[in-house]
Amino acid sequence: MALPLALHLLAAVVWVGGMFYAYLAMRPAVVQVIDPARRPALWAATLERFFRWVWAAVVLLLATGFGMVFGVYKGMANVEWHIHAMIGLGILMMLLFAHVYFAPFRRLKQAVADNDASEGARRVGQIRKLVGINLILGLIVVVIASGGRYL
Repeated sequence: MALPLALHLLAAVVWVGGMFYAYLAMRPAVVQVIDPARRPALWAATLERFFRWVWAAVVLLLATGFGMVFGVYKGMANVEWHIHAMIGLGILMMLLFAHVYFAPFRRLKQAVADNDASEGARRVGQIRKLVGINLILGLIVVVIASGGRYL
């Protein structure tokens, strides 16, 4: 169980930590330093790279998470409430990420390709809000995962 758990935790750290960095460190710096017309292109390039890692994290989280539930605990009936909560919130996060990736992010890339800074800025704002929601959910999952059995 040590290897699947370690991989599971690393995948969560990459995803949640990446959102934390983008939202609370990079975004304010971009607003301070980068010309507004160039921000959509920067975000499109940055998110393109980050989202590859998120897809890998999603696959790893699902594989290791359900692998541990069914391999170690022998099914959902044998895990405590915090595991159920973690799975539910994790799947919600994955669905929200898939929406971001296939809708506003796709439109952001198109706006950048069309050199439409206004539409690009609108899509960056939309992505920011959804990533903010996912960041909050991710932080809640971390609290539940780390302290759930003690709550």
